[in-house]
Amino acid sequence: MSVPFAGERLLTPEGGGWQTVAPSAVAFSPTYSVPQALDKAGIDTTVEAFEAAAKRAIEAGFDVVEIHAAHGYLLHQFLSPLANQRTDAYGGSLANRMRLALDVTERVRAAWPEHLPLFVRISATDWAEGGWNADESVELARELKARGVDLVDCSSGGLVPYAQIPLGPGYQVQFAERIRREAGIATAAVGMITEATQANEIVAEGKADMVLLAREMLRDPYWAANSAAALGEVATWPKQYLRAAPRGSVAREAVGTLG
Repeated sequence: MSVPFAGERLLTPEGGGWQTVAPSAVAFSPTYSVPQALDKAGIDTTVEAFEAAAKRAIEAGFDVVEIHAAHGYLLHQFLSPLANQRTDAYGGSLANRMRLALDVTERVRAAWPEHLPLFVRISATDWAEGGWNADESVELARELKARGVDLVDCSSGGLVPYAQIPLGPGYQVQFAERIRREAGIATAAVGMITEATQANEIVAEGKADMVLLAREMLRDPYWAANSAAALGEVATWPKQYLRAAPRGSVAREAVGTLG
């Protein structure tokens, strides 16, 4: 039994590992196994699997789904020439490299209710020479919009271990802003966005339509309520949660002796 937080290491079949697949037989790094290049039957099965997952999400009652085409996941691998060395209809030109992601999008959109939003997460750049880049991301976003995608979630990197990423507060916002402007589609900004004023400015200045947080919400589960207070807004709470509302919050003061 192995868990990701125990450290990176190659899992053998005896240790619970399985045969990985990719557009080409190119390992992520010397410590990773060499994946098996997908044939056409494998590609078709992959598209069908995304469609089936969307249908399960409907049955489970989800209100939004996001196709993950970033961070070195399979669809991102097909997009990037660093991982995709194919010479068939799924490799080479930009149109060919986008084919799988767009096929998946069409099938998921057809399965997903029209009135519910569909997001796609992309890595807007590989941060590596010869890799997927922002110009291509704009073109992909245009194609996604034409296929009924409602929002592009703009992250970056994750495809190669040698990426040169200029980390800093809001370092990926530039991609959300450019794709929103040039592709005419709603975008979400992510990455080292931690402060309420920072998040508010991104939306207020039209750099993105939404800010998505992950690690900051782990650090502070009450981030949304605390940020509302910092911006002078009143946060609403479900009645079942009022006893646990943060001390000093409007919600907690409203219940008075209940706390």
